[in-house]
Amino acid sequence: MAHPSITTEKINNVLCISVDDGKANAFSISLLEALGEEITQAEADPDIGAVVLAGNAKIFVAGFDLDVINSGDVKAITGLVSAGGSFIRQVYGASLPVVAASTGHAVAAGALLLLGCDYRVGVDGPVKIGLNEVAISLTLPEWALLIARERLSKRHLQVSVANAKLFDGQGAADAGFLDEVTAADQVVSRAIEVAQGFAEQLDARAYASTVRALRGDVLSQMDAAVAAERAAVGL
Repeated sequence: MAHPSITTEKINNVLCISVDDGKANAFSISLLEALGEEITQAEADPDIGAVVLAGNAKIFVAGFDLDVINSGDVKAITGLVSAGGSFIRQVYGASLPVVAASTGHAVAAGALLLLGCDYRVGVDGPVKIGLNEVAISLTLPEWALLIARERLSKRHLQVSVANAKLFDGQGAADAGFLDEVTAADQVVSRAIEVAQGFAEQLDARAYASTVRALRGDVLSQMDAAVAAERAAVGL
């Protein structure tokens, strides 16, 4: 499924998927579905050992499309948010490593996507990364709380989720949204380097089985939370 905001490049045994809509890289259902298909195809390609997800020069992902979120259409809102949950769960449960190149800001769903990636490289600078939902009158869905509890530093969980604190690059690494920071112009190349290391060093079958064992309970709970969310509005 081609999408105008997505470009892909295969670099040796790594697939780099870049998102750039020329604006804030907001998640729409069509973008989420296209990204999900790219992950699925990468998993099926024996020549690909890892994936990099990158944003544009300013933003990794800014969150869900606010035109939908602010529309008042409960089914449309739930459809979009649950699609986000399904994609982030797909990334977290992927059978090959997924590395985030957080090229700029990553708020709301963008920050949640960081939590779904194996390893996260971000900008060492004044970017904004975090879960700002409470500050904009939104409540995080259960699937988001599940992965937040799983990946965020316990000492930062309350201030990140309940108090909507946004972090700069170094703060985001301390909180658990990122694993390392570097210069803005080095984020993608460093993420590719990390992904290539995973692809070369990790046994693919052992990685996939370990992910199922290590993350299986949370993945199942995320599946159930997304299904309940959709059922509640008749989707």
